[in-house]
Parts: sequence; C-alpha cells; structure tokens
Amino acid sequence: MSCPSALDLRHTLAQRADFDEIVDVRSPAEFAADHIPGALNCPVLDDAQRHEVGLLYAQSPFAARRLGAAMVAKNLAGMLERQFHDRPRTWRPLIYCWRGGMRSQSAALWFNLIGWRAGQLVDGYKAWRRHVVATLDTLPASLQWHVICGATGSGKTRLLAALAARGEQILDLEALAVHKGSVLGGLPYRVQPTQKWFETGLAQRLERFDPTRVVYVEAESRKIGACALPNTLVDAMRVSLCTEIHASLEARLAYLLDEYAYLGDNLATLVARLQRLQGFIDNATLDRWKDWARQGDLPNLFRELIVRHYDPLYARSQGRHFQRLPDACRLDADDLSEAAIGKLATAMLSQCC
Repeated sequence: MSCPSALDLRHTLAQRADFDEIVDVRSPAEFAADHIPGALNCPVLDDAQRHEVGLLYAQSPFAARRLGAAMVAKNLAGMLERQFHDRPRTWRPLIYCWRGGMRSQSAALWFNLIGWRAGQLVDGYKAWRRHVVATLDTLPASLQWHVICGATGSGKTRLLAALAARGEQILDLEALAVHKGSVLGGLPYRVQPTQKWFETGLAQRLERFDPTRVVYVEAESRKIGACALPNTLVDAMRVSLCTEIHASLEARLAYLLDEYAYLGDNLATLVARLQRLQGFIDNATLDRWKDWARQGDLPNLFRELIVRHYDPLYARSQGRHFQRLPDACRLDADDLSEAAIGKLATAMLSQCC
C-alpha cells in the first residue's frame, strides 16, 4: 500500500463539506476554547502530554519530536480501537490541529494507510479562526436589522421568541452568550462560552440569515456578561430601525419575578451579584437590597432595582446609543405573559415593520 504525500492530503476550509466528519486532534483544552462546530475531539496529545512535549522542545527539538511521536502513536492506536472502530471503508474525515502541522498530518497519514481517504485542513484551526473573524468583520453591515428596545423587564427576549415562532429571523444574543445581560443575568449551573466560542456561534448564526429579510435583535450593550459583541454588529444595530416596548411597572415586575425565579434558590449568589453594584448605588440602598436578598424578598428587591438602577441606566444609555430610538414604533403593554407577548408580536409585525 502506497503512502500519499503530505501535499496530496491537504484541503482548504472551503472543501470541508466534501468530508463525512471533521476530526479535531488538538488537546482537550484547545478544543474547549473554540473549535469548528460539529468537530469530534480526538487528541493525539492530551493537555499534559502537550505541555510535556512543549517544555522538552525548548531544550531539544529532536528529543521532543521523538517523545511526541511515541505519544501520538499510542493515542492514535487508542482512537482506532475506540472512536473509529466502526467507520466504514468509504469514510472521509477532515483532520485539523492548531495550524495544520505535525499532529494532524500524522493522523491523516495513518488513516490513509489504513484505507480511509482522510484529508488535512490547510492551516488547521487558524484557517477556521480567520473565517470567523472575516465573517464578523463584514456580514453584520450587509444584513437588515430591526432592534427591539425597552427597559429591563420589558419582555424583549420573550418577544424575540414569539417572532421566531411566527417564522421571522431573529438573533438571540443572550442565548449565544448564556447570560441575560444584566447584573443578575448569570444563568444557574451554566457557564458562559469563551469569547472565541461565542464568536464562532455568532458567525455561524449570521451566515444562516437571508439578507433579503429583516433580522430582529434585542438591544444590547457592547458586552453580555463576559462576552463582547463585535464592533461591526454593534455599529449596525445602533443605526437600525427600532421598536420600543413601553410596559407598566407591575407588568415588568411580574416578568422579572418569573424570569429570575431561580435566584431565590441561591440567596448567597444573589447577594454576591448585588455587591457588584457597589460604587454605582449608595451604600445604604445597597445594604437594604442585600438584606432583602438574604430574606428572599424578591418583589421588594426587584421593584427597587427597576426604579433605582435599571430605569436610570436605560434612560442614560439607550437614546444615546440607538440613533433611531426617538422615531421608534411604540408598543404599550400591561401584560407580559407568553400569551400577551404573542399578541404583541402580531401587533409589531402589522404596525412596526
């Protein structure tokens, strides 16, 4: 059986659809930070091995390659016994590592010797990362955005879902960021993605949109929790058509109590999140809020948060950041239940678009 040359193995990112599966042979830590969506992680060097080989390389590149080769061979044997034992003869994997180097080349060569038509991704993960960056640099400006504005607790996220249920294109940035966007917005038992993984998800979502149709998105600041929005998206949103929800205080309070009910299950976490407001709220008020949090008195806490924190913040920021907010279509709401939001979505599509 002849061994294909390294040049014969190489394929570009644009050719990835020609393959049956994408295999990421980087370490688990590299994969966790970001990867091509749908890729299977099968490390030829685990995190500890990669670190060990890297330290040795600084002393002796030859010794590092010899050690790395032994580790890769052992790990490849394990892959063939576990992950790939049931792949058919016609299976075509595209394999990548950090920059299309020895890790992915080794796996691709071995797979081809077995009889699979494996390919190696030119420039590896770096090619994917360049694609994501280029997409985020250009695509937001080419789409038709319609921004849903409204003070905290106005049901903007719920309205997005109702629009999606009616077949409209939506971009739910908070879902991608795994965060509700406010000081209390961290989700229980879930962590936010890395910045790169957030950008990968965002780029993938943007590429699916039909540019001839409107995309609805909720007004956001430049950061959602720890995830930063690309400047091109922020700039495009801030010059786009707006609809603003004007909901009553009681409706917003009921909405927040429903959406953030889980905060009552971990009062210590709630107190810790409120502490982040120190320096923005006077100490006496903040102490009162933390006392209410310790007691689980969410109605009083949320009411004052709306009046004393969220509304002043909204008044300072939205009109300055969203240029077309003064001319926004207005939707009034005294009820933000799912049924009422459904009616609001219907009204928005008929009156504001």
